Amino acid sequence: MRLFHVSEQAGIERFEPRSIEGASDPLVWAIDDDRLRNYVVPRDCPRVTYYASTSTSRSDVERFLGASAAVMAFERKWLDRVRSARVFCYQLPPESFELVDSCAGYFVSRQPVVPMSVLVVNDCLNELGRRGVDVRVVSSLWPLHDAVAASTLEFSMIRMRNAAPRSG
Repeated sequence: MRLFHVSEQAGIERFEPRSIEGASDPLVWAIDDDRLRNYVVPRDCPRVTYYASTSTSRSDVERFLGASAAVMAFERKWLDRVRSARVFCYQLPPESFELVDSCAGYFVSRQPVVPMSVLVVNDCLNELGRRGVDVRVVSSLWPLHDAVAASTLEFSMIRMRNAAPRSG
């Protein structure tokens, strides 16, 4: 199992557990290799990501994915920021981590963690393509957000508080 913590900050030598809203203990968060594709963009970029599972209906696959294995959608206003971003994917040793959300691929550790290595991503769009992600740039995430949430797809909707307001 490969676990990562993604940051726009270079040179992190040790991850200390941090308190976050909703968690009872300070934690170090990590993402598994399969869901790393959801995070190789700037941290604050709002995005809707999704893929099919064994329980996804054929009609949802046809409607939302087509031939794509996974999709990431973000707003047009974020395109230049995504193009110019540099992100650091710190690989973390899995021993102290426990799975907290299998759909999202979230793992947590209550102990400090020293990275094993770092993958520097200088071209987020290329990295997404390399990972089999179809990138969709939209004017508003909200229609897709609502449609995907009502579907049978597996999904993550990340940093939606930074999305443009709903229209109407």
